[in-house]
Amino acid sequence: MEPVIDDQRLKPILEKVERGERLNFADGVTMYRSSDILSIGYMANLVRERMHGDITYFNVNRHINPTDVCVASCRLCAFGKRAKDPKAYTMSLEEVWHKAGEGYSEAVTEFHIVGGLHPELSLDWFCQMLRGLKERFPQVHLKAFTMVEVAFLAQRAKISIRETLRKLIDAGVDSLPGGGAEIFSESVRRIICDHKIDGSEWLKTAQTAHELGLKSNCTMLYGHIETDEDRVDHLVKLREVQDKTGGFVTFIPLAFHPDNTALHHIPKTTGFLDLKSIAIARLMLDNIPHVKAYWIMMTPKIAQIALRFGADDIDGTVVEEKIYHDAGATTSQGLRRGDLLRLIREAGRVPMERDTLYRPVERTETAFTVLV
Repeated sequence: MEPVIDDQRLKPILEKVERGERLNFADGVTMYRSSDILSIGYMANLVRERMHGDITYFNVNRHINPTDVCVASCRLCAFGKRAKDPKAYTMSLEEVWHKAGEGYSEAVTEFHIVGGLHPELSLDWFCQMLRGLKERFPQVHLKAFTMVEVAFLAQRAKISIRETLRKLIDAGVDSLPGGGAEIFSESVRRIICDHKIDGSEWLKTAQTAHELGLKSNCTMLYGHIETDEDRVDHLVKLREVQDKTGGFVTFIPLAFHPDNTALHHIPKTTGFLDLKSIAIARLMLDNIPHVKAYWIMMTPKIAQIALRFGADDIDGTVVEEKIYHDAGATTSQGLRRGDLLRLIREAGRVPMERDTLYRPVERTETAFTVLV
């Protein structure tokens, strides 16, 4: 049965999708400017099912944020604090290791570790942290440090990005998360995150990590002051790096949460934009295997619907998340494994527990096995 396309501008795009052709910049802008969300979702679902069938991935993970002290003062951020702020915190090494162990009875397969750009914590300190985690939890995958954090640690240590990454790998880093990309448009970055590395440096850091054998995620922060063209430009630049390296595993669209930030006057994203961002990402990023509906940011309900709009991953149990809750996220701090299974099954999808690199995990009552 032929799909009903309300927005006739989408018909040539549908023909490309059906033929498996790469979409271009103009196609991406056309989709962002269209309100025909069902047609865009239909196309994204075609690609999603072509790549993954009905499978939806999730994992059992734990977020660890060692410090919220940050030398940057990004207008988009509600998490980072100055060292003298009475509400700021910095964990000791022992506290990090203890925090990691608190949820360990759930047979966590991944620690997701990000934090502020601390002016005093050195590369050596973080390497000690990683080694301590590997000694205590040798089978847990360490997904640690955004491209922004890696570049900051390199600057502080007065060594190259490549050498910094080598030291982190030697200490136990297994892959990198995708945060800090925000939006690559320099005019926008000057307003929302002018204290961070620029977009080209983020991309170069990711490419270097991939060249050293590290996989990473990638992200885009949307729903602030960016334009439709900025969003599509961001996706195309990620796609260009992926053409070179193949190192991006998952793309995660991140909805901007304005509460408690300097941009608090900006309204929150709508479910319409959240679903459109998932779908367009799936259609534009033809060379990145997975698109994640991050339930922490878009709520479990919207994330569930996103499984029919191009997403094939719903993230994990998380246990505790601080960065977006500081910015006003009202979702729970964590979901139980059973909650994720129910969300996926009610959407008519088949849940598959994975590790960070998307290898299936087989679980018993007391242990898990990664199926290589």
